[in-house]
Amino acid sequence: MDWRDNGSLLSLRRHGETSVIVELFTAAHGRHLGVVRGGTSRRLAPILQPGTLLDATWRARLEDHMGSYTVEPLRSRAAALMTDRLTLAALNSLCALLSFALPEREPHPALHRRTEALLDLIGTNQAWPLAYLRWELALLDELGFGLDLSSCAVSGAVEDLAYVSPKSGRAVAAEAAGAWADRLLPLPPALLGHGEGALAEIAQGLTTTGFFLKTRLAPSLGDRPLPEARQRFVDLVSRQA
Repeated sequence: MDWRDNGSLLSLRRHGETSVIVELFTAAHGRHLGVVRGGTSRRLAPILQPGTLLDATWRARLEDHMGSYTVEPLRSRAAALMTDRLTLAALNSLCALLSFALPEREPHPALHRRTEALLDLIGTNQAWPLAYLRWELALLDELGFGLDLSSCAVSGAVEDLAYVSPKSGRAVAAEAAGAWADRLLPLPPALLGHGEGALAEIAQGLTTTGFFLKTRLAPSLGDRPLPEARQRFVDLVSRQA
């Protein structure tokens, strides 16, 4: 059994004295693990960093075996992001969430394209935090927990949307919220894709996406806690807002 695909590295761990087990998010084979022989060597260790885009060839005797990878670097990302705490935290959060949420060996081509675009964008301009927030929305949608922010769940209005219902995941207009406003989640313009996405709005939006990641996605996976890497990123965004 063998195939060749491009994939970004999500995580790795030591395997024996000189090998590592890597986890890739590939275009056609989803989240997929495999052993890289000699992964701790001077040649490969600098390559095998989170976010690195790899040309990977996977081989195994049987399809259900873990198998092994032969890899070549296509694009390195971690080194460029390590100079800034916020961009590095975003990279770690993205990789951790994909590792946490995606079923193994299940293709998600649309999410893969969006992920690669975000990985290339992080740290290059001021728009990337907004793109990250929208990526979390896309992750929820891809896995069946998408939010409906198109109109008010109460009145049907499409203007003045200010909240999200924690029960339905639908938008609520400011006027329709009434006395229930303090029980609703924030819906900043950034979450709707409006404006330039100031960090204060991004922080509000991450509060809302985080609620659904924690209360909808995580329980569907056995009620495991969300990765700590995401909370570290949220905390940094909040402090810099």
